[in-house]
Amino acid sequence: MLSDIEIAKNAKMKKIYEIAAGLGIDEDDVEPYGHYKAKLSENLYSKLACRKDGKLILVTAINPTPAGEGKTTVSVGLAEAMNKIGKKAVLALREPSLGPVFGIKGGAAGGGYAQVVPMDDINLHFTGDMHAITSANNLLCAMIDNHMQQGNELQIDQRRIMFKRCLDMNDRALRNIIVGLGGKINGIPREDGFNITVASEIMAILCLATDLADLKERIGNILVAYNLRGEPVFARELGACGAMTALLKDALKPNLVQTLENNPALIHGGPFANIAHGCNSIRATKLALKLGDYCITEAGFGSDLGAEKFFDIKCRYGGLKPDCVVLVATIRALKYNGGVQKADLAKENMWALEKGIVNLKTHIENMYKYHVPVVVAINRFDTDTEAEIKFVEDFCSDEGVEVSMCEVFAKGGDGGTDLAEKVCSTIELCAEGASGFRMLYNSEMSIKDKIETVAMEIYRADGVNYTTQAEKAIKEIESIGFRDLPVCIAKTQYSLSDDPALLGKPKNFRITVRDAKLSAGAGFVVVYTGDIMTMPGLPKAPSALNIDCDNKGNISGLF
Repeated sequence: MLSDIEIAKNAKMKKIYEIAAGLGIDEDDVEPYGHYKAKLSENLYSKLACRKDGKLILVTAINPTPAGEGKTTVSVGLAEAMNKIGKKAVLALREPSLGPVFGIKGGAAGGGYAQVVPMDDINLHFTGDMHAITSANNLLCAMIDNHMQQGNELQIDQRRIMFKRCLDMNDRALRNIIVGLGGKINGIPREDGFNITVASEIMAILCLATDLADLKERIGNILVAYNLRGEPVFARELGACGAMTALLKDALKPNLVQTLENNPALIHGGPFANIAHGCNSIRATKLALKLGDYCITEAGFGSDLGAEKFFDIKCRYGGLKPDCVVLVATIRALKYNGGVQKADLAKENMWALEKGIVNLKTHIENMYKYHVPVVVAINRFDTDTEAEIKFVEDFCSDEGVEVSMCEVFAKGGDGGTDLAEKVCSTIELCAEGASGFRMLYNSEMSIKDKIETVAMEIYRADGVNYTTQAEKAIKEIESIGFRDLPVCIAKTQYSLSDDPALLGKPKNFRITVRDAKLSAGAGFVVVYTGDIMTMPGLPKAPSALNIDCDNKGNISGLF
């Protein structure tokens, strides 16, 4: 059987101008990066303004397990299948981060015969967006330290600098560092640290900004520090906004690529969902809605993270109204939630499946709380037995939810036509369409009330505990005028709770909030639970050990 990268290398790609032409995009609005990648111009937005929006489909999943769920694979396969049944569908995905690519998770371009290509480019440097975000982030950090070195007119308190440097790589050694050592000429010594680029507030800003003017304004609103009087200091006071915007002006443009079956895909922005808001850019999603009759997008990790943030943050700022949710699961993952070890997941186990399917049930119920119809997509494996498949189908029938057994990994679009038809019919049968959608909480609620609403309604916690540090941080954020912002909860992806070991549907637990941080530029409050890290580390045997490049430039081991 061919590996993902071997399948991708054998793909017969069309030149990117041809993909753009299929969407009705003029060559003047295509800015190519080689033959098979391009950015789309600013002018395209105004040209498409009068077009009616297509239907918005969100692909999310149950809590991820070592068994794998294949959310991006299903997203790509659904787009392929939609086009096979005669629907004009445009895919809108996140960009992969180098951290997981060289770490443990791998890339994010789909898999098997449901991939976006050129896969190796997409998973590596792509069009340089990640580097532009990293550079803009670190320019602001350099400006902060230089300001203090050059007289500190703003009286920045070096003990209360809120903005960290970033790097698009897993590197635990950079979580906590000391900068400015080596004498007076080398700056003021202070504690600092790095986030991974996808957790940077600049990444969130890029994904939530509507245009260059909005981008620059959001950059100016970044809380960088407090001064010696305890007052907030914002990025605009350092004069960095113009230069940072200059670094980001091309990165703000969505990237156009294609699927293995030569259907269009916009890939833009890549915040993680466990430590950030987990969605691709508003700009790419809105562009896809104008270019196709259906826009298929995905949100990171399980619906308790990515989908919640898609609804309560991205839809809030983008004015988006989703028409359908596709909830991805595998029978293997459901058995894992029922207590089966990874090595035994290929064996039929009806008892574990019955026990673990409660995780799927909870995610279905959670999506209904946003008043959006749900279709379950089971990413099928060869080891799934007829008895297991029937059990899941009967379960979904009892829940009143359409379910489709997908084989897009092995068959591409042909393996997803049943899912595509069920998604289309579900949207058509929904009497109110997207108008029934509503967010979980309103902006006027206090920060704590928002946290507790998500914790109890989505995670199913009994309540929330706050550390002294968290209490202090939330009180300070509200005192300086940011009470109305939505919350972006950083939590383990592996469980509905904040304990990764609690699988299925945990009961009798409380969420512990250990800290909170204002991301005023992005427009949300980051809430930290458990021991979640914003700079991951590499595993004992990172994927980097398997990746190689021969003397002709051919990459191997990327998957």
